[in-house]
Amino acid sequence: MKRFLSSKGEPQQRLCLTFSRGEEVKYITHLDVMRLWHRALRRAGMPLSYSQGFNPRPRIAIAAPLALGITSEAELMDVFLERKVALHFFTRVVNEQLPPGIKILEGREYWPKLPSLQSRLRFAEYRVEVESRRPPAEIRQALRSLMAKRSLPWQHARDKEIRQYDLRALIDALWLVDQTDARYRLGMRLRNDSGGSGRPEQVTIALGFAEHPRSVHRTKLILSSR
Repeated sequence: MKRFLSSKGEPQQRLCLTFSRGEEVKYITHLDVMRLWHRALRRAGMPLSYSQGFNPRPRIAIAAPLALGITSEAELMDVFLERKVALHFFTRVVNEQLPPGIKILEGREYWPKLPSLQSRLRFAEYRVEVESRRPPAEIRQALRSLMAKRSLPWQHARDKEIRQYDLRALIDALWLVDQTDARYRLGMRLRNDSGGSGRPEQVTIALGFAEHPRSVHRTKLILSSR
């Protein structure tokens, strides 16, 4: 494997990890998840790279923090190390320190100075389970009708502030995965970048579903090629 040139204060290795978050940890906040990862990496003896300054922080970064209540098989995270570690060894020993519900699925080595994962993120795909007594033909028509809209004015209350935006601009694709009795599983590809992030539960409201989704699972994060 190619070795990176070393310079003082710069990381020797950058690993991009794909990891899952299951039911056991779907209500853990992003801050707590970061603490969990830091603790697991330290216990595994990984040579973490830290930021400079009076309050050094481990150089780890999750591409798209997951909202509470959502599970995932596609979370992406950068980990910077101050010396090189074999990828298979890293994956094995760190997984041994992670709690049930979080597991490294894949790891890749990137050049440390490539743009951050967050800056390259474009879309997130979800599998959303909802309940409805409407027939499948009506659900498909609702999906087509929403995709045919040119705009969809929306507002969302957050921390006593009302945000107004175009929900349609955050939706890239919608499709019906399958249906069993009164349960439908929908596929969604939603925008997720610096300009805005689509929320699956808002899309289900726009589709006319009265109930909150039974489950939301993130299946993919899509990065730009640059």
